[in-house]
Amino acid sequence: MATTETQPVPTPPEAHHYRAAVVHEFKAPLSVDEVPAPPLAHGQIRVRVEASGLCHTDIHAAHGDWPVKPSPPFIPGHEGVGIVIELGPGVTEVRLGDRVAMPWLGYACGTCDHCVSGWETLCLEQENMGYSIDGGFGEEAVAYARYVVQVPEGVDPFDAAPLTCAGVTTYKAIKVAGTRSSDLVAVFGVGGLGHLAIQYAAIAGGRVIAVDLTDEKLALARELGAEFTVNAAKEDPIAAIQALGGADQAIALAVAPKSFEQAYGSLRRGGRLVFVALPADNEVTIPIFETVLNGISIVGSIVGTRTDLREVFELHAAGRTHVTRETRPLAEVNTAIEDVLAGRVAARIVFEP
Repeated sequence: MATTETQPVPTPPEAHHYRAAVVHEFKAPLSVDEVPAPPLAHGQIRVRVEASGLCHTDIHAAHGDWPVKPSPPFIPGHEGVGIVIELGPGVTEVRLGDRVAMPWLGYACGTCDHCVSGWETLCLEQENMGYSIDGGFGEEAVAYARYVVQVPEGVDPFDAAPLTCAGVTTYKAIKVAGTRSSDLVAVFGVGGLGHLAIQYAAIAGGRVIAVDLTDEKLALARELGAEFTVNAAKEDPIAAIQALGGADQAIALAVAPKSFEQAYGSLRRGGRLVFVALPADNEVTIPIFETVLNGISIVGSIVGTRTDLREVFELHAAGRTHVTRETRPLAEVNTAIEDVLAGRVAARIVFEP
């Protein structure tokens, strides 16, 4: 694991511009523009971005796929990691020179029932990085200090970036699934999220079945701890997993409703299906009769809290997880999106601004 030192902190000019990848129109290519750096409001910080991962959510945002859409022009990116270079009024949570991660949950009210009970990710007042707040696809980003998470020394920022969403999202999903030792856990989709879900399920003591459409990704899954693999392009994953006794939990990470239905069908009686991926096609068919008679649970798991992300970083700093990623310059953002959509990326692309 690479060890990185905190870099010198430059003094930002009072008014300046920085380069960022901007969505001007849904489904159109992003353009790398010079954009004005906004002044800092109360509680905000300015971060010099070192690394920013490309999540499928960024693509959905850029395409306007979901019912609640961002408003162009905007800058995607909710896996940004970098150095704090300016503090706004009232900031006490971080210091200049700290390395921080800027996750999907960019802001929450802090006082509602959800926030005070440890479920800040359900806050109705939340703002999201790269969606309603300009994100990390640039040389700089502005974030709320209370909702960034400090990256431990010794964690490479290019590893920390995917952990900031792909890591914390799947870590939380395994928590929500309730995985315990000897449970059979089916992970549907081995990519940026799936390759980490496999590791967290194994850390929790589960025996992992990885399901994907390509042999290359299934080979990666075996390297990362999957005991069984199923190529859903070549065999029926429901039959294959039921032949093993059925899954105690299934984690739905592939962005296709059919894979959610296959995950449901793979469960044993009393099993739990965790919805994580957010397909553009927003419907899935689930039978009521079998759900009731088999005692099946279906639950949604949305990213993770600051506490979850701290735990994710602690595990990685301890050498318990491996991030499979490739680095590309931000100028290649559109090619990177095409490669993700075509399934040509092993796990995660991380941009270097």
